[in-house]
Amino acid sequence: MSIDIICPLYNASKYIMPLYNSIMKQKDVDIKDILFLLTESIDDSEDILKDNKLNYKLIKKSNFSHSLTREEYALKSKADIIVFISQDIVIEDNYWLFNLTKNINDKVVASYSRQVSKFNNIEKYTREKNYPAKSKIVSKDDIKDLGLKTFFFSDASSAIKTSVFKKLKGYDHKNLPINEDMYMAYKLINNGYSISYEADSVVYHSHNFTLKQLYNRYKLTGQFFKENSYINNYGTNKAGGSLAKYILKRAFQDKNIKVILRFPFDMGSRYLGMKVGER
Repeated sequence: MSIDIICPLYNASKYIMPLYNSIMKQKDVDIKDILFLLTESIDDSEDILKDNKLNYKLIKKSNFSHSLTREEYALKSKADIIVFISQDIVIEDNYWLFNLTKNINDKVVASYSRQVSKFNNIEKYTREKNYPAKSKIVSKDDIKDLGLKTFFFSDASSAIKTSVFKKLKGYDHKNLPINEDMYMAYKLINNGYSISYEADSVVYHSHNFTLKQLYNRYKLTGQFFKENSYINNYGTNKAGGSLAKYILKRAFQDKNIKVILRFPFDMGSRYLGMKVGER
């Protein structure tokens, strides 16, 4: 099936060409278009896009929205599959895209990649927990056992059947500050579709967030759950508690003193951010 790739950018000068070159190395796939959505930046991102004749649209900073910007251009796609990626993923496998999209059909209409962190920090363990080595398919039948985890989905590297994205009207023209991918997964699952987690489609996605950055991210997450409270009914706190236990267990196993010392402050920043966002 033909594929359109959509990638939002912001101050992305160090990412653009390595990312583009890794996409161009993908094998056994039919890439129709790669569209970069560049929010007004202070670096030379636009010059790089122009000089390399890459397809891009310039977005005013005041107009960017994680959901609305993706939605606007995804609805224009004429490919069979839309792939969303983020600027900071690193792709080292030439079959990343093939493995991401190979199982999409009339029932399994979306998929997402395994994400691995290159840093030896808390994110290393969150990635292990959220992106295991075994692939799986989830559907509405899994809600009873998985709860909120049924809607786990990441558009850092994801694919969705274009016809279904259009049929479900994207993100319903909502301006979502974060978790637009979870919102989409919720819609897909509750409309009877399935989502595939493709563990052999691997990207490296690494961050070293400050406590303030974590607080701000989880504040937005709390805001998301407040505005979409029906999703919150599936066990947000239970999912967060399970993740926290896993991180601490793995840190002790690895004797990762840096993570153990950071753990209470990291979890505290997330918790406070969520609570403030929910209010």
